[in-house]
Amino acid sequence: MIKTGVKKFGLINTIEGYSYLALLFVAMPLKYLLDIAIAVKIVGMIHGILFIIFCILLAIAWQETKWSIKESILFFIASFIPFGTFFTKNKIKSYE
Repeated sequence: MIKTGVKKFGLINTIEGYSYLALLFVAMPLKYLLDIAIAVKIVGMIHGILFIIFCILLAIAWQETKWSIKESILFFIASFIPFGTFFTKNKIKSYE
């Protein structure tokens, strides 16, 4: 049975991860090296919205799959690590 909450969480996990990388490796250098502060404001806002959606979909997927609290916290913590989404991607696929 395909769990739509997990599928949506896997998608937002990837998108949010790329937005985090864009914030760290594109917007931040533009701000501090080229003095273009608007880059961080725009990319930061987009990333913030995506992170809120990520948290909501994590809660939905957690309820749908009955993940352990430890596993859910691991997914949450991995979202703070650059390239952490690639770590969780395979784990999420096993629940789809």
